Amino acid sequence: MQLSNRGTGGSSSRSQGRGTFRRLPRLGWVALAAGAAMVAAGCSSSSTTSSTAPASSSSSTSASAATSSSAAAGSATVPAGLSVSSFTVDIASTMSQFKGLAAAATKGASSLQVGVILPDTTSSTRWVDFDAPYIKQAFTDAGFTSSQFRVDNAQGSDATELNDATADINLGAKVLIMCPLDGPTGVAVAKLAGQKGVTLISYDRATFEGSKTYYVSFNNEKVGELIGQGFNACLTDWKVSKPQVYVLNGGEDTDPNAISFAEGYNKVVFGQAAKTVAAGAKGTAAGATLVAENFAPGWDNTKGGTIFQQAYTANPKINATIEANDGLANSVITVLKSAGVKPNTVPTTGQDATAQGMAYILQGYQCGSVYKAVYKEAQDAVSLAIILLAGQTPPAALLNSTTVDPANSSITEPASLLTPVWVTKANMESTVVADKFDTASAICALAGASVCAANGIK
Repeated sequence: MQLSNRGTGGSSSRSQGRGTFRRLPRLGWVALAAGAAMVAAGCSSSSTTSSTAPASSSSSTSASAATSSSAAAGSATVPAGLSVSSFTVDIASTMSQFKGLAAAATKGASSLQVGVILPDTTSSTRWVDFDAPYIKQAFTDAGFTSSQFRVDNAQGSDATELNDATADINLGAKVLIMCPLDGPTGVAVAKLAGQKGVTLISYDRATFEGSKTYYVSFNNEKVGELIGQGFNACLTDWKVSKPQVYVLNGGEDTDPNAISFAEGYNKVVFGQAAKTVAAGAKGTAAGATLVAENFAPGWDNTKGGTIFQQAYTANPKINATIEANDGLANSVITVLKSAGVKPNTVPTTGQDATAQGMAYILQGYQCGSVYKAVYKEAQDAVSLAIILLAGQTPPAALLNSTTVDPANSSITEPASLLTPVWVTKANMESTVVADKFDTASAICALAGASVCAANGIK
């Protein structure tokens, strides 16, 4: 089955990981392409500071890698039963199974084999607090030495991301794991990788370019469906009478993922897998009726709050809402609280499982949030990189889907899509808190100690 998977929504004005990007023309793309040619000719190191696991001495590292390669030669196979369900919070347990395959793939080389480029440090704390350390741990537990992989951050700069990719290729990387800042940057890196015969894994945000490009992310159409299912359940649980629904979508002007989310929850709630549903549409739960639907340009939470404030002023009968992520839900809740709305009366929804989102769930202002465990995504990408580096065929249970270019449905690429989780009061402790994605202290500082205690958050 082919899935149009368009990535993840974020909690800030630029989302956590919004996935697929259209090939939007931009003046900067020409400069990027020119930069690729210039940097490829003479760049030999990254323009950012590489951050990887601590290195041992070069002689002992090389000898150890060579010994490991020889000893593991007979076990250089893909771990049996590997699938998107294989990854747990115990990263060492899973990734250590790749040591034989990694040793055979790297052949004891002391040069760079896999380069990783994350997009920035400002759009979300996940890139620094979760993705980078999880990716480093996954490589290390798989037996990679510090000279065989490295993780860079583009610091929000298109040119830096391209420079990092070029430097990694010049240093010998045969596989790149890249989360593109935007469409043109992703395409420029993919073109460069294709020219150099380097395999590209587009991480969290898809890039449709080249014949050796893969995609690792979550099944984000499922994200939208989970939001819709959670909303429907909330209407019943909160006993919302004759729900008059307002829908605030994500940045549909810049991000096709926002469209994918909307298609998911609109299908579940209104029976229409559509970007936009006409006002007056009837819902599938509790007799809901759509009052209006709009989007927050560029995932801008402030603009989203203003849009909802105007809609709520014009339609004070609104008593249920759907939001594409926690950031937008936060903006809507601010408006509702200012209007004196009490907890457990007007539902909101979200994704990203932010600490503020978790606090609002506990306080009764938000129904739930979609959680995407980064440690699973990191292991998935590293596993796929090792398999491809070794020249092996990824098992179908790992490379379990196909993602479709939203700009041209005839263009597809293989994808490994993980399953997101809907988080409520009932499973918060066993998911985001247990995984340390959000700490109990961070949530409780926002929600209040008594609220946390009443819900078993500790």
